[in-house]
Amino acid sequence: MATRHIGVLVLGLALVAPAAAFAQDTTTPADRHHSKMSVNARERRQKNRIRDGKEDGQLTKGELDKLKADEAAIRAEEKVYRASGDGLNKRERKDLQKDLNKTSREIRRAKHNPRKP
Repeated sequence: MATRHIGVLVLGLALVAPAAAFAQDTTTPADRHHSKMSVNARERRQKNRIRDGKEDGQLTKGELDKLKADEAAIRAEEKVYRASGDGLNKRERKDLQKDLNKTSREIRRAKHNPRKP
Protein backbone atom coordinates (compact mmCIF):
# COMPACT_ATOMS: atom_id res chain seq x y z
CA MET A 1 0.00 0.00 0.00
CA ALA A 2 2.81 2.44 0.89
CA THR A 3 4.55 1.48 -2.35
CA ARG A 4 1.44 2.49 -4.28
CA HIS A 5 1.38 5.91 -2.58
CA ILE A 6 5.04 6.47 -3.34
CA GLY A 7 4.47 5.45 -6.97
CA VAL A 8 1.55 7.90 -7.31
CA LEU A 9 3.64 10.65 -5.70
CA VAL A 10 6.56 10.05 -8.09
CA LEU A 11 4.19 10.01 -11.07
CA GLY A 12 2.60 13.28 -9.92
CA LEU A 13 5.97 14.97 -9.53
CA ALA A 14 7.03 13.73 -12.95
CA LEU A 15 3.97 15.38 -14.47
CA VAL A 16 4.24 18.66 -12.55
CA ALA A 17 7.99 19.27 -12.87
CA PRO A 18 8.00 19.98 -16.64
CA ALA A 19 5.07 22.39 -16.29
CA ALA A 20 6.89 24.32 -13.56
CA ALA A 21 10.00 24.52 -15.72
CA PHE A 22 8.05 26.20 -18.52
CA ALA A 23 6.04 28.57 -16.31
CA GLN A 24 5.74 32.00 -17.86
CA ASP A 25 6.55 35.37 -16.37
CA THR A 26 3.36 36.79 -14.85
CA THR A 27 4.40 40.45 -14.81
CA THR A 28 2.41 42.65 -17.13
CA PRO A 29 4.02 44.82 -19.80
CA ALA A 30 3.02 47.87 -17.74
CA ASP A 31 4.90 46.49 -14.71
CA ARG A 32 8.01 45.90 -16.79
CA HIS A 33 7.70 49.39 -18.32
CA HIS A 34 7.36 51.08 -14.93
CA SER A 35 10.32 49.20 -13.48
CA LYS A 36 12.49 50.69 -16.24
CA MET A 37 11.25 54.25 -15.70
CA SER A 38 13.33 56.47 -13.45
CA VAL A 39 12.02 57.24 -9.99
CA ASN A 40 11.65 60.93 -10.89
CA ALA A 41 9.72 60.10 -14.08
CA ARG A 42 7.31 57.89 -12.13
CA GLU A 43 6.84 60.61 -9.49
CA ARG A 44 6.00 63.15 -12.22
CA ARG A 45 3.60 60.73 -13.92
CA GLN A 46 1.80 59.97 -10.66
CA LYS A 47 1.61 63.66 -9.77
CA ASN A 48 -0.07 64.28 -13.14
CA ARG A 49 -2.51 61.40 -12.55
CA ILE A 50 -3.47 62.89 -9.18
CA ARG A 51 -3.90 66.34 -10.74
CA ASP A 52 -6.06 64.88 -13.52
CA GLY A 53 -8.20 63.06 -10.94
CA LYS A 54 -8.71 66.29 -9.06
CA GLU A 55 -9.62 68.24 -12.21
CA ASP A 56 -12.01 65.51 -13.40
CA GLY A 57 -13.71 65.34 -10.02
CA GLN A 58 -12.75 61.68 -9.58
CA LEU A 59 -11.05 62.24 -6.20
CA THR A 60 -12.61 63.33 -2.95
CA LYS A 61 -10.76 65.82 -0.76
CA GLY A 62 -9.82 63.03 1.64
CA GLU A 63 -8.47 60.85 -1.16
CA LEU A 64 -6.55 63.79 -2.59
CA ASP A 65 -4.99 64.62 0.78
CA LYS A 66 -3.99 60.98 1.35
CA LEU A 67 -2.41 60.63 -2.09
CA LYS A 68 -0.51 63.89 -1.72
CA ALA A 69 0.81 62.75 1.67
CA ASP A 70 1.92 59.42 0.17
CA GLU A 71 3.76 61.25 -2.62
CA ALA A 72 5.41 63.61 -0.12
CA ALA A 73 6.59 60.64 1.97
CA ILE A 74 8.16 59.02 -1.11
CA ARG A 75 9.93 62.27 -2.02
CA ALA A 76 11.24 62.62 1.55
CA GLU A 77 12.49 59.02 1.53
CA GLU A 78 14.20 59.59 -1.82
CA LYS A 79 15.86 62.75 -0.46
CA VAL A 80 17.28 60.80 2.49
CA TYR A 81 18.54 58.04 0.18
CA ARG A 82 20.19 60.49 -2.20
CA ALA A 83 21.84 62.41 0.66
CA SER A 84 23.43 59.22 2.02
CA GLY A 85 25.77 58.62 -0.90
CA ASP A 86 26.26 58.82 -4.66
CA GLY A 87 22.68 58.69 -5.92
CA LEU A 88 20.49 55.64 -5.38
CA ASN A 89 21.85 52.14 -4.98
CA LYS A 90 19.97 49.10 -6.22
CA ARG A 91 18.25 48.37 -2.88
CA GLU A 92 17.12 51.98 -2.46
CA ARG A 93 15.78 52.16 -6.01
CA LYS A 94 13.90 48.89 -5.50
CA ASP A 95 12.38 50.20 -2.26
CA LEU A 96 11.26 53.44 -3.93
CA GLN A 97 9.80 51.52 -6.89
CA LYS A 98 7.84 49.33 -4.43
CA ASP A 99 6.48 52.44 -2.71
CA LEU A 100 5.61 53.99 -6.08
CA ASN A 101 3.81 50.79 -7.12
CA LYS A 102 1.70 50.92 -3.96
CA THR A 103 0.83 54.57 -4.48
CA SER A 104 0.03 53.94 -8.13
CA ARG A 105 -2.49 51.25 -7.13
CA GLU A 106 -4.00 53.64 -4.57
CA ILE A 107 -4.36 56.35 -7.24
CA ARG A 108 -6.13 53.93 -9.55
CA ARG A 109 -8.50 52.70 -6.83
CA ALA A 110 -9.31 56.24 -5.73
CA LYS A 111 -9.96 57.46 -9.28
CA HIS A 112 -12.15 54.49 -10.22
CA ASN A 113 -14.23 53.98 -7.11
CA PRO A 114 -17.97 54.82 -7.17
CA ARG A 115 -17.74 57.62 -4.54
CA LYS A 116 -18.35 61.18 -5.60
CA PRO A 117 -16.43 64.19 -4.21
